[in-house]
Amino acid sequence: MKNKKITIDKLALMVGKGFAGVDKNFKAVNKKMDLGFGKVDKRLDRIESILLEKHSEEIKSLKDRVKVLEEALSVE
Repeated sequence: MKNKKITIDKLALMVGKGFAGVDKNFKAVNKKMDLGFGKVDKRLDRIESILLEKHSEEIKSLKDRVKVLEEALSVE
């Protein structure tokens, strides 16, 4: 294969095209990642909501039980 001489201008164009391709691929990957993380966020929010509701119920139950104990022991 013959050695080709490349001018600075041609080299700059090649590098520019390379970066344009990287940017295009990065945007596509980034979009897919955003969609995936959006789904994960939605699921985590749902799980968090369920856990908070469960903890609230447990706290209410414990408060009721403590109240019964306080009344039984006449503690104020």
